[in-house]
Amino acid sequence: MKVKLTPRFTAKIRQSKYSFSRVVIKQLKLCKRPRFWLAIALFSLALLCTIGPLKVVLDRDILITHILADPCCQAILFILLFVFLTIIGIPGTVFVIAGGIVFGLFWGTLWSVIRATLGALAAFWTARYLFRDCTESKFSKNKILAKFKQAVVRKPFSFVFVIRLIPISPFNLENYLFALTPIHWFPYTFATLLGIIPGTIAYTWLGVTGNEALRGGDLLPFFLALAFLVLLSVLPICLSKKKSI
Repeated sequence: MKVKLTPRFTAKIRQSKYSFSRVVIKQLKLCKRPRFWLAIALFSLALLCTIGPLKVVLDRDILITHILADPCCQAILFILLFVFLTIIGIPGTVFVIAGGIVFGLFWGTLWSVIRATLGALAAFWTARYLFRDCTESKFSKNKILAKFKQAVVRKPFSFVFVIRLIPISPFNLENYLFALTPIHWFPYTFATLLGIIPGTIAYTWLGVTGNEALRGGDLLPFFLALAFLVLLSVLPICLSKKKSI
């Protein structure tokens, strides 16, 4: 016996199929978004650190006696922590000074340069590929962005290098602005690496000499480090004015 379906019931079936198809298409579109996979990665990391094998990292005793006691682990944690802070836009100047206090002038400078370069690249990629819409809506009306776009078209490497030479410039803001320009990630990263070295040395030296001065040491190295930092801050501005004249 054949069951005859009423037109109303048939319409409901078609509507339910259409609604199901819309839900499937919506979910597939969601899976293509980088933010979706970022959320999955953060959720997975949270599970690993709470109930998974990485929960030992959150154990205070293990953290102090094993991880923080190892200089290599200290450097890795220093780099990873401040890469994350750079991505979310927290200024890292204080931490560069702290790196000088903890690691000394040479190693503090090295770890800070690596950390700042990786952080700048991570923030650049995050702003360009993951949160492009959010970054554009926030900085599209920024007057500096137009100048950045014009400059990177003409001299991408030189422009990034000169900007990074100024140690008092807003490092995190520059990462987001460069992400909205057409510059390729390689000259951006290489110019950042070279450009931040003098400023990183100055801040690390300031941390080392400041710590020694607080302990009753000689004040002259501290003032020399401070003078070096001021010179680095003023020199690029003076050179740019001289060229314009």
